[in-house]
Amino acid sequence: MPQIHLLSGGAAKGLVSPLQPRFLAQTGFAVEGRFDAVGMMRDQLLAGTPCDVVILTDALITQLTASGHVAAGSARPLGLVKTGIAVKDGAALSPLATAAQLKQALQAATAIYFPDPVKATAGIHFMKVLRQLGIDAQVADRLRPYPNGAAAMQALSQAGEPGAIGCTQVTEILFAPGVQLVAALPKEFELATLYTAAVCSQAAQPQAATDLIELLASEEAAPLRSAGGFESTTA
Repeated sequence: MPQIHLLSGGAAKGLVSPLQPRFLAQTGFAVEGRFDAVGMMRDQLLAGTPCDVVILTDALITQLTASGHVAAGSARPLGLVKTGIAVKDGAALSPLATAAQLKQALQAATAIYFPDPVKATAGIHFMKVLRQLGIDAQVADRLRPYPNGAAAMQALSQAGEPGAIGCTQVTEILFAPGVQLVAALPKEFELATLYTAAVCSQAAQPQAATDLIELLASEEAAPLRSAGGFESTTA
């Protein structure tokens, strides 16, 4: 069976996975996808990992276009993804509308699960939020970093500590079994990241890559994008 290779930030897994059977039926191509922190996926692309389609933050796609690793003119926005707070299914949901409420929830947490603070979009931002709240040192011994948001949410779902919470991109929370979204981060700490899909310059299957991007960004996939946590870039 012919296939195309996808390197993607973890935020898009919940969008890509449900569309793979439809794409196979329409084109005859299977999607061999890798999903991880955006920095990790960028590094794999730069290292020469086979790639037909890449889905990363718009800023990284712009950089990769400038460096010649992404085909100019091939990029399509998929939507804005916010960062949010999660708890295990069945756990109490605390209000998180203000900075004070977020600070209180983090201080009360017995463990805090989140993605890579160096290479993951949400992980980098979450550490910044902790510093802005002035509690990074206070909660340091309760931080549980994982390579990506999906791994962090899986660990949260299996956590034995009552009162554990997590932070990652909303798309990853909604896609992960065993956890539930409490809320996006309060307005003053909001991170809405634009995710974009593009064709890799060295794509072995450039037409199939274009077809996949068209499907992901299509009107027919709009309900799936919305349900999965991708917000429209237009008002």
